[in-house]
Amino acid sequence: QVQLEESGGGSVQAGGSLRLSCVASGYTGDIYYMGWFRQAPGKKREGVAAVDVNGNTNYADSVKGRYTISRDTAKNTLYLEMNSLKPEDTAMYYCAAPLSSRWPSNALMPEIYYYWGQGTQVTVSS
Repeated sequence: QVQLEESGGGSVQAGGSLRLSCVASGYTGDIYYMGWFRQAPGKKREGVAAVDVNGNTNYADSVKGRYTISRDTAKNTLYLEMNSLKPEDTAMYYCAAPLSSRWPSNALMPEIYYYWGQGTQVTVSS
């Protein structure tokens, strides 16, 4: 079992920045890649960014150039640096880890992930 706990959310004005963290605990040795997802009220959960142990990354078009995903395997921590935030970035943000140990062609599909955190709220005001 793997437990994931996010932190770092908050309220910022448009153009601001936030850094989200996700600490993994439990049986983390087989986690090959991890991802960040978000869900706004009334909308489907969408993939934001993913990274594997080799540094391969996958970003949603809507966040490319503004968000940076990184992973510190020694600390079992996943990060999401978010810059130039927009009101449309407002959502609950979740980190997730799969059971698979193979980097997929599209790492932003929520259905391929098994473990999920409880989420951290990000609110961007105009």
